[in-house]
Amino acid sequence: MRVLVLFAFLGPTIAFAQSLEPRAYANAPVGLNFLVVGYAYSTGGVAFDPSVPLENGRARVHAVPLAYVRSLDVFGNAGSIGLVLPFADLSGSAALDGVERERELTGMADPAMRLAINFYGAPAMSMEQFRGYRQDLIVGASVVVTAPLGKYDSSRVANLGTNRWSAKPELGVSKALEVWTVELSTGVTFFTRNDDYLQGNAREQDPLYSAQLHLTRQFGRGMWGAISTTYYEGGRTSLNGAPRDDRQSGSRIGLTFSLPVARQYTLKFYASTGLVARTGTDFDTVGVAWQYLWGGGL
Repeated sequence: MRVLVLFAFLGPTIAFAQSLEPRAYANAPVGLNFLVVGYAYSTGGVAFDPSVPLENGRARVHAVPLAYVRSLDVFGNAGSIGLVLPFADLSGSAALDGVERERELTGMADPAMRLAINFYGAPAMSMEQFRGYRQDLIVGASVVVTAPLGKYDSSRVANLGTNRWSAKPELGVSKALEVWTVELSTGVTFFTRNDDYLQGNAREQDPLYSAQLHLTRQFGRGMWGAISTTYYEGGRTSLNGAPRDDRQSGSRIGLTFSLPVARQYTLKFYASTGLVARTGTDFDTVGVAWQYLWGGGL
C-alpha cells in the first residue's frame, strides 16, 4: 500500500513564500500520524527587507524543521492538521552605506500550522477501505498560519522571526494519469503589521500571490519523484505608511524524491533553485526529511 506524505516540510521564514510542496493534497487513511524531522541548507540572496539599501547580501541557513501531521475525517472528506517548528542557524553578510556588516544567529523561526481538506475526490476512509482506493481528480483547500514566535531583534534587519502573523489560504487540484499525477495550487499570503520594525518603525506588507505546478511520477513500491515550479508576485511593503519600491516577482524550480526504507519509515530528498528573482530572494536549497508513520490501523 502506498501511504502518502501529507505535509513534510515547511522551511524557515527566509524561504516561506517560495517553498515547493508536491503532493500537498494527496489522500490518506483517517487516523494516521506523521512525524517528520528534516535538514535543509540554503545559500544565496538574503531575505532582508528590500527597503533597506543593502548591497551584496549573502546568507547561509542550516534549518532543522520538526513537523507533526494527523489525517482527519472532516464531514466525510479527507483532511489533515499539521504543525511545524523550524529551527535554524543563519549567517550572512551585506554592505550597508558602504560598510560591510555580518550577522549570525541561531534559534527558532516562526512556527506554522496547516489545516487542509480535500472536498472532492478524496473521501475519508479507514485503512481497509483505502487499500482499494485509486485517485482520479482531487480538489482541496488549505490554510497555513504562522505565529510571531521566532527569534527577533528589532535593532537588526536579518532575523529568523518576523514579529507578525501571516495566513495563506490556498486552493489545490490534483489529477492522476496512470503513473503520473499533475497538481496545481494557487494561494495568497496575508500579513499583519509589524509595529516594532527596526527600532520602533511600523512595517506593512501587501498580499503575496503564488502558484505552484507539480508533475509527479510513481516508480512502484511507494517510490515517487516530482518536478515542481512556483511563481510569486506582490508583497510590496510600506514603512510608516510610505510605500516602497520593493514589489516581489520571481519563480523557482525544484526536484523531490521519496524513498520508503521500511513499512513505517520514509526518506525524502529535495532541491530547488531560483529561475527569476527581482528583489534579492534568489537562493538555492537542498535538504532531506525523515518520516515516521503510525496509527490509523497500520
